[in-house]
Amino acid sequence: MTDISDLLSQIPGIEHGFGTRRALLPTSLASYQTTLPVKKQVHGTNIVEVTECQQQCGEADGFYTEQPGILLTVFTADCLPLVFSRRDGRAIAVLHAGWRGLIDGIIEQLAKRINLTDATENWVASIGPAAGDCCYQVSQELVDEFCQRLDLPTSLISPSHRHLDLASIAEAKIKQAGFYAVDRAGSCTICTKHASEPAKNKYTSYRRNSLHRVVDPTHPGISGRNQQSGIIIVPS
Repeated sequence: MTDISDLLSQIPGIEHGFGTRRALLPTSLASYQTTLPVKKQVHGTNIVEVTECQQQCGEADGFYTEQPGILLTVFTADCLPLVFSRRDGRAIAVLHAGWRGLIDGIIEQLAKRINLTDATENWVASIGPAAGDCCYQVSQELVDEFCQRLDLPTSLISPSHRHLDLASIAEAKIKQAGFYAVDRAGSCTICTKHASEPAKNKYTSYRRNSLHRVVDPTHPGISGRNQQSGIIIVPS
């Protein structure tokens, strides 16, 4: 099943969804696939305003539009998909935010773009499935860098030894940027199982796949199998 945000579900005139292993592109968005912008995600902070279907966006990890009928998505496999909408559904945005994007300020870049013509207090956000603090172990050097560069409690950034809590970091940054509200949809991409099939994983995970390939080099990679999360202003 596709993950859904309670906040975004209350907004009129939009469709959204967070992909899973079974539905890499949420079924509610599949009919709009031909409108997708063309992009290359590079773990950066570039935000592109999309004004036409199939727009060439180059290297970018954030996308914003006020145009109905253009599907905005990001590919993820452990990084955070962040989906945003104006509370009246008249403008939308999506971000691909792994640890690099978070620490380098991609959320702040989107807030800066919104505040050029609007105010973040008119927007809500949802945090999709990503590597959870239960499984996302990193180097102590990276934890230290987060603690040094971000104005957030150490216990929020790293609730256990050498683990990062990407979702909590993103939620705190979204609140700091003045967005009206934020919720979470989905869970840990590394360890979450299908409720109906406990032996199977719910999400595609780059880290889990890499660990499998260390044990068994013949284990297939995930190229072309990243889930997509996105949003569209439905054309009238």
